[in-house]
Amino acid sequence: MNKLKKGDSVIVIAGKDKGKKGEVIRVMNNGKVLITDINLVKKHVKPNPNKEETGGIIEREMPLDASNIMIYNPISKKADKVGFKFLENGKKVRVYKSNKEVIDI
Repeated sequence: MNKLKKGDSVIVIAGKDKGKKGEVIRVMNNGKVLITDINLVKKHVKPNPNKEETGGIIEREMPLDASNIMIYNPISKKADKVGFKFLENGKKVRVYKSNKEVIDI
């Protein structure tokens, strides 16, 4: 079970976007994460008439390493570590380390 999942609210703890909050779009297998409106870069795109795409300069998100982000705890309003816990029915869930609240049910 991964510590980060799609849809999690996260905060950047290192890099040019330090302190910004966003939502996880995608978690990749190589330990990188895509986050909304974080790590934006300008990309030059060639036009492709077969796909009806226009060319130009677009701004898009690039992946960040998972070590540079932490999950955002809305209760304490700070970045928090993620732990794991088994419920009485045997289901494994993620919990915030600071206050032991369950992240996903």
